[in-house]
Amino acid sequence: MPVGKPTRSAMIAAALLSVSLSAAPASAQMDSIHAGILDVPLNKSQVVTADRPIARAMVGNAEIADVMPLTDRSIYVLGKSMGTTSLTLYDSGGRVLSVMDVAIGPDVRSFEAQVSRLIPGQSIDATISGDSMVLTGLVTDPGAVDKAMRLAKTYAGEKVVNMLSVGSSQQVMLEVRFAEVKRSVGEDIGVSSFSASNGGTFGSAIGRGAQLTPDADTGEGILGLTAITNSFGVFRKSFSIGDLNIDAVLDAMETKGFAKTLAEPTLVALSGEKASFLAGGEFPVPVAQSGNAGSGNGAQALTVEFKPFGVSLGFTPTVLADRTINLRVEPEVSSIDPAASVTLNGITIPGVQTRRASTVLELRDGESFAIAGLLQQDFKTNVSQLPLLGNLPILGALFRSTEFQKGETELLIVVTPHLVAPIKPEQVKLPTDRVEDPTAAGTVLLGESYDPKPMAPATQPAQSTGDGYEY
Repeated sequence: MPVGKPTRSAMIAAALLSVSLSAAPASAQMDSIHAGILDVPLNKSQVVTADRPIARAMVGNAEIADVMPLTDRSIYVLGKSMGTTSLTLYDSGGRVLSVMDVAIGPDVRSFEAQVSRLIPGQSIDATISGDSMVLTGLVTDPGAVDKAMRLAKTYAGEKVVNMLSVGSSQQVMLEVRFAEVKRSVGEDIGVSSFSASNGGTFGSAIGRGAQLTPDADTGEGILGLTAITNSFGVFRKSFSIGDLNIDAVLDAMETKGFAKTLAEPTLVALSGEKASFLAGGEFPVPVAQSGNAGSGNGAQALTVEFKPFGVSLGFTPTVLADRTINLRVEPEVSSIDPAASVTLNGITIPGVQTRRASTVLELRDGESFAIAGLLQQDFKTNVSQLPLLGNLPILGALFRSTEFQKGETELLIVVTPHLVAPIKPEQVKLPTDRVEDPTAAGTVLLGESYDPKPMAPATQPAQSTGDGYEY
């Protein structure tokens, strides 16, 4: 087998051997002739050189390593199988020249060359421990650790010991804008009437909530209608047709509504850590406990749990090696919806109208993405009428009530991540910095409730650099 150029491990071992041979006397202890550790990749070789003639070389386990003389001062060491053994060198007089440990394991030198090429800028070292590869050093992000581990497994399989340390984590600031627009239109027109003949032999009540209630004293039925409330206009007219007296009522209401909601939460989190935000509140929900408790009538005990609602945001950023931000975003907008409430055992439990989204994407510093298309349209009509008469054209409007409701809601979410770092305390500007306590003279004579300072000039927007810091 040809002999290659001595590697760094062989040169170190030769230097240690030279030192031990030149400095140790014949009567020195074993630690004085120990020449260190010689790392030999599996199925590869190292050349050991001494400054004195070598008469004999012995290997503790010939199945792990084999030796072959090259010259009177150099030997050839071949790694045959994974493991550790010892190599002892003797001179012509039978005296021990040096003893060294030989570790046969994965090719750590080729691995380090691959790391410097595939994962540049990281301090990753590899050593052999038994039949395993041990990774040590300091990296700047968790992504480099994952890459180094996958690369090491191509050399040592599953026998890789990860002792890499991760430096300070990058911080990510997330700017989120919630924009919601609600528009609603409603119309409500109802016709009600009472009619009775002069002789009292005929009577009627037409309209919403028509009812016949027995009189408590005489037992005779009394016609009635539900009270008209929360209507914008009520018109009443009494007239007679022959012997029939009619009392007609027209109620009408039209509603239009428009609402705009805007929230701009800003969150900062370390790479790989989750952050959450909630702008809203919590509403109580009764919960029945299992089993009977408390009173002897068998009623279940109730407890109250609070459920959140409002504008919430959860995100988990991970900064990758090329400073790309892997982002898991979970925005949610919820509100109490009385129309979805339920009543159980006399307790009203409100419903919640919720819109949420969950997505994973990758962005660079300052890039934005939008979650759109969260549209909701509600349409509802309700017609109450007198059978047959309500179907008549034109005149049928006098015998029916119509309710019309339409609602539209649109939600847009815009997310912008930034790589940031802490700022100096003097860079922090507070709203209270512009407001001083008022003076007695200013309050009494001028009616000033505070003493404002001149408005500070607007600062230039922070410029994001490639390293993620802002100046």
